[in-house]
Amino acid sequence: MKYLALALLLCALLSLANAQCFQQAIKPGATQCQDSVDGTWHDVGSSWRNSDCMDCTCGGCCSAYSTPKSFPSDCVSVFDPVACKYIVHKRDDPSVLCPIYAAVGK
Repeated sequence: MKYLALALLLCALLSLANAQCFQQAIKPGATQCQDSVDGTWHDVGSSWRNSDCMDCTCGGCCSAYSTPKSFPSDCVSVFDPVACKYIVHKRDDPSVLCPIYAAVGK
């Protein structure tokens, strides 16, 4: 019974870890790889950020931002694709930032 409870707990925690990563194979002997989003070429061993706000290497990519999941109800989250981050502000006044209580990703 202890193991069932532990398995359920781990499954619940896994759903909170929404890191949004993927891996890709590197061909043996390759010296460069191509970004699947931008089509740009990069040297094996290098890292870059693509136009989808993903931090990448030739072995894969992960999202470069966290997604707010808990913040005051009078606030709204808006994604800034230039800064690659969410900004949480008052619904009726974008100049007033709101606290973020919980976020997933990155």
